Amino acid sequence: MNTFRLPIGWQYVTPSLGGAFDPSEWATYDKLVQSCLAVNAYCIIDIHNYARWNNQVIGQSSGVPDAPFIKLWQMIAAYYASEPRVIFGLMNEPYKLNIAVWAQTLQNVVTAIRAIAPKHVILLPGIEWAHADTFISSGSATALDAIINPDGSKTNLIFDIHQWLDKANNGTDPNCVTDNVPVFEPLAQWLRCHNRTALLSATGGGNEDGTNCNPLLCQQMQFLLANSDVFVGYTGWAAGSYDTSYILDETPTWLGYPWVDTPLVASCLYWP
Repeated sequence: MNTFRLPIGWQYVTPSLGGAFDPSEWATYDKLVQSCLAVNAYCIIDIHNYARWNNQVIGQSSGVPDAPFIKLWQMIAAYYASEPRVIFGLMNEPYKLNIAVWAQTLQNVVTAIRAIAPKHVILLPGIEWAHADTFISSGSATALDAIINPDGSKTNLIFDIHQWLDKANNGTDPNCVTDNVPVFEPLAQWLRCHNRTALLSATGGGNEDGTNCNPLLCQQMQFLLANSDVFVGYTGWAAGSYDTSYILDETPTWLGYPWVDTPLVASCLYWP
């Protein structure tokens, strides 16, 4: 594994909207990032707020303006400008947004970041919780495809997608019902036709034998591997260091040496 997604809530980063980093919270979060960088991995900064601040949407007709969100990412970009393995995951799972307005918000953020960190990878999430199955139908694909760097290129602007395997496709049920190949096939074709790439930054399932997640998750990951020209990577959703009662648990167990992975991680989530 060479990529880790590190979630944090915006309200912990800057307790006041548009304000500076909270010194204590940011130091704690940066310690996590530095531990990721220390193992020579790619480290995704994940602002885990669903395109909201205190339940107010960002940059839409009501809610909070773009400016505080832009400032947040200017501060993050400045802090990690010299760390090329840090990836900027602009926002986790936006939902109930006007996609045209949201795409303009993301464009404003990209433009601001590029003045500070011109080459870092930036992950662009669509609406409808960034789900892969609605990425095209929601208009996210077309709208996000129009986002560009200041030089007119789309280099290192990668689409950020999520997809679950449970019946509701929301990661709240440990039981898996699909391998998602019918979802990823048309998306792979679209990405290829438009010369774009995507990263699956959240997926997973239950570990128990009766959940049917192994083999379904393995089949999904095998499809991604076979289409790695357009699906450039993935991270399994572990939700932090939860105990084993969490239904999508991915936390390894310490048995002295070495750490022991959960069955689903060991079977499906290592890229060969």
